[in-house]
Amino acid sequence: MSATTVAKQPGRSWKDSALSLVKRQETGLLGVIIVLGLLVSLANENFLTRDNLYNVLQTVVVIGIIAIGQTFILIGKEIDLSVGSVLALSAVSAGAAYGSGVNPWLAMLIGIGVGALSGLAVGTVVVLGRVSSFIVTLGMLSIARGLTQLLTGGLPQAMPRELSFIGQGRIFGGIPVSVVIFLVLVILGQLLLTRTVFGLRVTAVGDNDTAARTGGIPVGRTRILSFMLIGTLAGVAGIVFSTQVGVAEAQAGMGYELDVIAAAVIGGASLSGGRGSIIGAFLGACLLGVLRNAFILLALSPFLQQLSIGLVIVLAALFDQWRQGNLRHLHPKALTRRFAGRKA
Repeated sequence: MSATTVAKQPGRSWKDSALSLVKRQETGLLGVIIVLGLLVSLANENFLTRDNLYNVLQTVVVIGIIAIGQTFILIGKEIDLSVGSVLALSAVSAGAAYGSGVNPWLAMLIGIGVGALSGLAVGTVVVLGRVSSFIVTLGMLSIARGLTQLLTGGLPQAMPRELSFIGQGRIFGGIPVSVVIFLVLVILGQLLLTRTVFGLRVTAVGDNDTAARTGGIPVGRTRILSFMLIGTLAGVAGIVFSTQVGVAEAQAGMGYELDVIAAAVIGGASLSGGRGSIIGAFLGACLLGVLRNAFILLALSPFLQQLSIGLVIVLAALFDQWRQGNLRHLHPKALTRRFAGRKA
């Protein structure tokens, strides 16, 4: 009997693991992307070409890089609305430094450093001032954009030619360098979230900050580091974006806040905190890219594109609520009891 039990255990473990994998949001999201891609390819044979797939990935790189940081923020039960403006400020800071004669590589580090300092400023005000991150980052959105305008006078800043390979270069038989950078950051982000003390602290703080504080977790420091992380990634995204187009523009990144939040939420980051996945954010960004590419290839209205993306965001948020069990009141039996109680 004992031998039989031991022999069956691995089978049950394998089935449980497979079932758990199927139930993961990342798996379902990957399935949606594959099905959508196959449907689009039936309507337009150019979709599955190598160049087009590289193009899809390259268009989501900037949004995806920042979505990595936004996932950490959302898991920690905060939000950052300033990422588009910080992206622009970081890029023009690098361009201005280069224009002043600074070494191209040092100029790049200055740009990324400006992003990190922006995150530090936001995190400090949120933690020490006990102000909602929504309000603070909304203010930083305007502050960073204003600084960008003051720094450039509204004029584009030339980026160093030495850095152009970041946004325009290709390696390994045609893969864009920016895509490789993105994939590396996704892997590092997932490891940081799931395999480090910092990642576990972010999850604990987002799940229950009171319990985390009682357990000895430095809640304030963890939140500040989270905002520094997203600021740094916004800086990296600014460098990638500006080297893709060749110049750093004051208007760069406008409206990116919603796309970044959308990618993270579609990827499974809970707006209630405590849950999220970097792989999911990557897939969420890819889904947005596939949708936009499909609308272009099929020559559909850009207004319909905005509508569909908004619908996907709402459905992802509803799915998150359903997964948490917050939609039980919409069950037919619950609705029947509610209406029956009112009539009574």
